[in-house]
Amino acid sequence: MFDCDGTLVDSQATIVTCAQAAFLAEGLTPPPAEAVRRIVGLSLVEAVLALMDEPDPARAPRLAERYKAAFLEHRATPEFHEPLFPGTLELLEALQARGLLLGVATGKAMRGLRYVLERHGLERCFVTLQTADLHPSKPHPAMLHAAMAETGAGPHETMLVGDTSYDILMACAAEVLPVGVSWGNHPAEELTAAGAVRVLDRFDELHELLP
Repeated sequence: MFDCDGTLVDSQATIVTCAQAAFLAEGLTPPPAEAVRRIVGLSLVEAVLALMDEPDPARAPRLAERYKAAFLEHRATPEFHEPLFPGTLELLEALQARGLLLGVATGKAMRGLRYVLERHGLERCFVTLQTADLHPSKPHPAMLHAAMAETGAGPHETMLVGDTSYDILMACAAEVLPVGVSWGNHPAEELTAAGAVRVLDRFDELHELLP
């Protein structure tokens, strides 16, 4: 199982831009980029609540909608660019060739995830897709429980690869193998502290963890 933003796809600049635009549109002080990086992986409403100086549950859904609008506007611009991280496609193809079942567990909504997968030609790689509009926000383990139920895999046969402590905590809660990546939104030491058994510096290092 893979997280999406910050693990497979380099979407950091997009997320920061859209979060700051949403706050400006709502008449609020935009959060700094580092604060936005801290909430990547959470479901959208939970993320904007965490970014607010004074959390306002009544206002958060409106901020979330402004984020979605900012994203759609940004996606239509010529400068929109969310590349795959180096080695992503090669790794997924190698894992498929070994007969492994692959899935995604992401804070995105299903519509957003499918757009990313289609844009990069990755739809064929995954047999299970678990998203924030179907489950509680990470680090709740519901996404992984659903993926295992769909594929028939047990916790001892399942690995979660992600870039944030929310991913690692979710994996630990589901009792699957927690693996971090060093190129995402949370630093490697935080991933290790959260319970990651290893933090990858390159995707090809993942093969060392497979039987």
